Amino acid sequence: MDEKTSSLTDLRSAILFITILPAGKNVAYSPMGMIRFFPVVGLIIGALLVLFDLVVSQLWASPVAALLDLIFLVAVTGAFHLDGLGDTADGIFSHRSRERALEIMKDSRTGMMGLVAVVCGLAVKLAGIWSVKTNGTPVQIILLLLIVPAYSRASMIIGIKALKYGRKGEGTGREHFRRPLGLRDFSYCLIPLFFSLFLGVKGLVLNTVFFIGTALILFFYKKKLNCITGDMLGAMNEVLEAVLFLVVGAALVL
Repeated sequence: MDEKTSSLTDLRSAILFITILPAGKNVAYSPMGMIRFFPVVGLIIGALLVLFDLVVSQLWASPVAALLDLIFLVAVTGAFHLDGLGDTADGIFSHRSRERALEIMKDSRTGMMGLVAVVCGLAVKLAGIWSVKTNGTPVQIILLLLIVPAYSRASMIIGIKALKYGRKGEGTGREHFRRPLGLRDFSYCLIPLFFSLFLGVKGLVLNTVFFIGTALILFFYKKKLNCITGDMLGAMNEVLEAVLFLVVGAALVL
């Protein structure tokens, strides 16, 4: 298999892993190869979100369009990352031992902390998207809807690089930790970074919040459990996506 074919397989594998979008049949599962394509999948989600928003914004006012945009983001991922957010909140905020917290995360049932985390996360993201649509120019709105999903998924690569995998047995994310990540695995993170340059100072705010937010979440994970899991990666994606929309939406007013 040549490099071009291998890369296409890795991209299709990433699409199938973190979205419900079709990517062809009989796609080889490529857990390590797909990692570098997480930001690309985020850009695909963002591009579809832009098109969706252009349509719904012609039919409804900004609050309704923002809510529909939020529902689109949930639907296109099959609530995959939201499930991780709920499981992570149930485990980390259970005030139990590390081993017990990880066991709680594996429970398919959602507890009160998980429910609160999901509801609050969706509320913050809705407020952020609404702020972007209300305060941004048409170009700024398009750029932010396009690249914020890519930034949040790029954070998962940093999470895989920064912390060791926490489960002893099998888990959703175990196969993403089979080898140390290198610079090549971060190469496609430069695409959303490039697009952020067209936002000027607002792009600087976006990048600053991204790096600080990612660092704080990973510091919190390290302090609480000293590891990371697939659920925790999904939770980080959800939290950062919501925070980036919210903070940049506020920055557009300045």
